[in-house]
Amino acid sequence: MNIKILLHICCGPCGVAFCGGIVKEGFAPTLLWHNPNIHPFVEYKNRRDAAKNFADLRELPIEVDDNYGLRDFVYDVSEVMDDRQNRCAYCYRSRLEYAAKHAAKYGYVAFSTTLLASPYQDFEAICNFGYKLAKKYKCEFIVRDFREDFRAAMNEAREMGLYMQKYCGCVFSEEERYRKL
Repeated sequence: MNIKILLHICCGPCGVAFCGGIVKEGFAPTLLWHNPNIHPFVEYKNRRDAAKNFADLRELPIEVDDNYGLRDFVYDVSEVMDDRQNRCAYCYRSRLEYAAKHAAKYGYVAFSTTLLASPYQDFEAICNFGYKLAKKYKCEFIVRDFREDFRAAMNEAREMGLYMQKYCGCVFSEEERYRKL
């Protein structure tokens, strides 16, 4: 039984952590790259290419929204950019909404996100947004917790030669990461 699912992918390494488990469960994922939050452009390109490379290595279909959304993202988070919780909430919600809308439009019975695989993301917030958007777009939101597999997946991603990022993705998280050094 292959259940058609649209899987938002944030990066290749999180794809490794999430995809193995859902494929074993009988899901047939199509990956969706939509991450206008990732900056600077070189980082965006590296992560996009890693997601495409992962898809090729695992022989998974991938749809790429290649709109580099720096201006829109900065404009949309300008009021909350200094409030990490609300900034991240915007980021989760906007990417999940894009995935849910896309899933409903193209006939997927379900959607999910590899963001759920990372111990660095707010699992509960992602789930809450996913469930609300599933109801809005009449498409099931699939939740799986693969965070315990994250470290092993990172090692596998390194062995696969996938790009390994150093921060969450947005320009503000980049600043936070490098200020700590």
